[in-house]
Amino acid sequence: MTAAPAPARAAGRGDGRGGDRARPARLHRRARCAPGVRTLALVGFGLAIAACSSGDREAISAAVGAPAAIGPYSQAVRVGDTLYLAGQIGVDPTTGDFAPGGVGPQTRQALENCRAVLAAAGFTLADVVQAQVFLEDIDDFAAMNDVYAGYFTRAPPARATVAVAGLPRGARVEIMLTAVR
Repeated sequence: MTAAPAPARAAGRGDGRGGDRARPARLHRRARCAPGVRTLALVGFGLAIAACSSGDREAISAAVGAPAAIGPYSQAVRVGDTLYLAGQIGVDPTTGDFAPGGVGPQTRQALENCRAVLAAAGFTLADVVQAQVFLEDIDDFAAMNDVYAGYFTRAPPARATVAVAGLPRGARVEIMLTAVR
């Protein structure tokens, strides 16, 4: 049986067409889990997470430190010692706006968002074993790569980078990670 926590809601239309502002969820908000599935609430390091646990599987939602999900998905799912992160775009969680200045700053913000989700689940960037990078324009590869290289200085994870026709909310870059402890 799988269950997903209630995502933190952003003020605004919520349709991803702008006007959305990230707003931290209330710390007392509880995950809505399926019957028979344990609800966990964890607070620490400035992050509040809600998780639904069924056996050895947890859906992770970082309420502070990463933007709220813009659809019906978990920000990460832990299965055993592996954490699968949903894609993160370069949206500042405090403003709801993209990091200004193009693909470099958006890459930095996307990786900071990934770092926040990893931390919410008790992982770090050093635990990352695989990355998928999606670029709106392959000509942005060098600028993305310069920033990315600063986050993975020792034993960088395996990575695939592809150009796509479009990304959510008009993002220039989206990054998905897999981490193992």
